[in-house]
This record gives sequence, C-alpha cells and structure tokens, in this order.
Amino acid sequence: MSQMSGQRLTRLDEQTVAQIAAGEVISRPARVVSELVENALDAGADRIDIAVDGDGTERIRVADDGHGLSREAAQLAVERHTTSKLTDVDDARDGLAAVSTLGFRGEALAAIADCAALELVTNTGDPVGCRLRVDDEVTVSDAGRAQGTTVTVTDLFGDRPVRRESLSGSVTEFRRISECVSRYVLARPDVRFSLAHDGRTTFRAPGTGFREALLAVYDGETASQSTTVDHAERIALDTHAGDLQIRGILAYPSVTRATRDHVRIAIDGRPVEDRGLRAAIAAGYGSLLAGDRYPVAALDISPPAGWVDPNVHPEKKRVELRGRQPIEKRVEATVCEVLSTADARRAETAATDLDSPLSAVDRRDPFADLRVIGSFRDLYLLCEGGDDLLVIDQHAAHERVNYERLRAAVDDAPTSTVSLDPPQSVSVSPVGSAAADTHRDLLTELGFAFESFGGDTLRVSAVPAPCGRVVDPSALGDILDQLVAGDSPADPRESVLKDLACRPSLKAGDRLSIDEAETLLERLGECEQPFACPHGRPTVCSIDEVTLAAGFDRTATRFD
Repeated sequence: MSQMSGQRLTRLDEQTVAQIAAGEVISRPARVVSELVENALDAGADRIDIAVDGDGTERIRVADDGHGLSREAAQLAVERHTTSKLTDVDDARDGLAAVSTLGFRGEALAAIADCAALELVTNTGDPVGCRLRVDDEVTVSDAGRAQGTTVTVTDLFGDRPVRRESLSGSVTEFRRISECVSRYVLARPDVRFSLAHDGRTTFRAPGTGFREALLAVYDGETASQSTTVDHAERIALDTHAGDLQIRGILAYPSVTRATRDHVRIAIDGRPVEDRGLRAAIAAGYGSLLAGDRYPVAALDISPPAGWVDPNVHPEKKRVELRGRQPIEKRVEATVCEVLSTADARRAETAATDLDSPLSAVDRRDPFADLRVIGSFRDLYLLCEGGDDLLVIDQHAAHERVNYERLRAAVDDAPTSTVSLDPPQSVSVSPVGSAAADTHRDLLTELGFAFESFGGDTLRVSAVPAPCGRVVDPSALGDILDQLVAGDSPADPRESVLKDLACRPSLKAGDRLSIDEAETLLERLGECEQPFACPHGRPTVCSIDEVTLAAGFDRTATRFD
C-alpha cells in the first residue's frame, strides 16, 4: 500500500491476490520498520523519523512528511489486497511487473494490523486530517497533523506468544532494526532519516548526499576516505536497449571490513541482497583488496525500464534482473574506473615494524640462504635459493610475523593499552554490536575499553598497543565481524589476534627495497610456523630449476 495522494486505492481481484498473497508475513519488528519506511518513501517523503521502544514489540512509530492519505483512502488502506500502485483492475491483472515503486505491497498495513494494534494519523494537506485505529475493530476520527503520515504499532505479536518468544533479546532485535534503517539511509541519501531507541536518538542522516549518509552509518574516517559514483550509459540486450544508471559511494581500498555485509546494493532505491552485483563490486576493486578483506560500498543501480521484477521474494529481499550479465559487467567496470580516477590505487605507508627481531627459536632459519632478486606486482618477492626460485607473498609473510609477535606479547604479559582522549566513536554492524557484549571480557583482556553509545555505535576509550604499535580504534568493528563470522570459534581470542595481525601487514602495492625484503625474510625465518599465514594460506611457493628448464626446452643446469 502506497500513501500516494490523489490516487484512488483499488481492491484487487482474486487472480492478482493469488499472485501476491504469500508476500505479506510479519516475522519480526524489523520487517514492520521496513514496510513502513517503504510506504513513506513511496509517498514521496523527504523526512522519515523512526522511534522504537524495547525490542520493537512494545512500540514502533514511523512518521513522514509525504503526501498523506484521505479519510476514505486511510480506511481502505488497512484492508487486505488493496493498493494505489495499480490504478484499476485491468492494470492489476497484467501490471505487477511494471510497478516501479519499492515493490508490490498490496497488504502491508493489513498484515501489520493482523498481529498488532495499529494507529494511523494522516493528512493530505487539508485543514483537518484523520486518525484511524485498528485493534479489535476499526475506528476513525478527526485529527490535527501537518501533511504526511504517522503510523504507530504497539503490542506486536501480543496474541501470538510463540512468535514473540522466538524473537531474540531486545539488543539483538534493535540491531536488526538499526541495520534495516542503515540500508535505507544508504539507498536513499536524499531523504532525512532519524532513528531513536527508548527515547534516545541513535543516529541521524541529513538527506544531503551519499557522503553524509556514509558518515551517519559509519564514521568520519570512512566518509572522508571515499569517492562518489554517478554513471549513466545505454546498454543493450538482444534487440532491447535502455539506460542504466549507477549511483553511490565507494570507500577507498584502505578502508576494508572482514565480512561482505558492508557491500550494500539497492535497485531503484530499494535495498536488496544480490550476490552477483555484490561480487561485481568486489571484482571492481580487484587486487586492491587482500584476499580475506571486503570493501565498504553502497551502490544504487537503476536498470532500464522493464528489466527488473521486484516481486520474486516474499520479503522483497531479492529481485530478478533481465540482462544480468551486461549489468554486472558495467558495475564492475564502473567501480574500477571510479577508483582509478580517484587515485585510490595509491599504496598506504605500511607499518612494517621489522627492525627488531622476534624471540629466537632453536632451529635453523629456513630462509637464511635465500637471495632476493626482485619482486612481481609489488606483492610477490622473487628469491633465489639453490636450485629453486622461491616466490614469497609479502602480505602473508608479514602477517605471520605480526601474528607471532602479537601472540608472544599477549602470552608473556598483559597487553599494553593506550587511552584515547577524547574517546572515539566506532560504527559496527548490528550483529557486531551484540557480539561486543558477548565477548566484552575477551576484548577487555586484549586491551580494548568501550561502551555502547546507542544504535550501532561504540565509544572506544582505550585500544591495545602490542609491541608498541597502537591499534586503530576502527579495528574493533572488524574484530567483532570476525567473531560473528565464527573464525576459530573454539578460541575467539585467536580470531582477534589474526585480525590485529592482518590490518597493519604489507598489502599489494607496498613496494619494498631489497634491504627491506631481506629483513622481512629474516623475521619470517624466526617464526615458529613460517610457511603459512595465520589463516592457513601459504607464504612461500617454490619453482625448481627442472620445471623452468622444461618450460624452455632446456636441460637443467645447461645455460648454453
């Protein structure tokens, strides 16, 4: 149900109802928020304010400044199988695929009212608006309100105790709501959003563009190290052609996360989950990212008219794309071009910290006789060792060195910490925020001090400084993502150490001199397990002389 002013709501026929009736199932509070936000966006809202009490079952309130509803439309809106997206029954029969708003929701308010008490206060700009309450019965009365609509949902699942008991705790459910709103903030950066929990505002987005939206969802460092995308071109599939628009924002490759969750996709302004488009964005970053890192990115993709079917998933999480291959190809190329134009390929100065040796181990250095002869792509060190050519992944090697150094520091003594004055705000994922409470003792042991600052923000007042290296506060978000992902679940501490080791390690594009490369090999040779990084990937590959000779039709050791 869209709140479009001036449009007549239509009661759908049975044939159309059969196509969409399975779509409206309210499974948890975040779904209520999603439906109400999309209604507000369809109504042309420039501002949307969301307030949540507790886990969302107590109260959810969504207010907008959109077109509003007439009294007649408001009464029809809470009935099942009514919509303003399709203007007549004939449209309803063959027009589902042509709906260009945020997907087809013929019974969103009715579905919510079916499992909660609902109050709708709305006005189309007339002197008097209307208030509609749906509990055991529907009541309508006059109400004062400026143009727009406010929907208040209370006692969600009050008559369905099994469903209410299946929900997670208040913290986790609100994290889901916060993540839901964050997706809309990044998909519609032209709209002002606010989110409050138990009377306290957790974040605001000013509606002034992608960079400000990224700042609201993440932090100042992420927003400052990013570049916007605004690309349009004409693409063709078979005999059909149309305009493709790609808009959004890409964080530089120096700003990464441990999980894919920070690659946000929207189609025509609606957040969706799409593996193909997410993979296309990652492919656009290419070798700028380490193999186990993911970018922070938010793209809104508008395919040609008629190339999108938004009604293939009950919760509208996915869409069907016609011409998927050319769209994904252009998304990948656009990301690559934008990053190149922004000069995002420059390598950061790496904190190598290789001057001091690791604690000695009682065995022979396996790399003592190697001679560094060059590098390939500023990532692989080429070394001569007897009859072999050894290729060493400098990131994996440096990560192994850092990991063993950190592990030794934590094992031998309490981790050194550095206080932050003033404390720094760190944005984390909703599930990461819940993990912060679960793993608080572990994180405190490792040198982090933090407290919740509302929503998905933590205030970090101290960070670890093992081996004299101060950990960036933003590392806490990545570490929480790793813990949630279940890396080394038997020992969460190992996940933390692995992430701390990875962040400052050499990356692709960090060029080493021969002396620096030799120092890295020396430190790698001091490690207890020098032949694999902490995540199990090899640090060294060997190509023997026989293999090279065979490739050149030579006999080994003959160089005539």
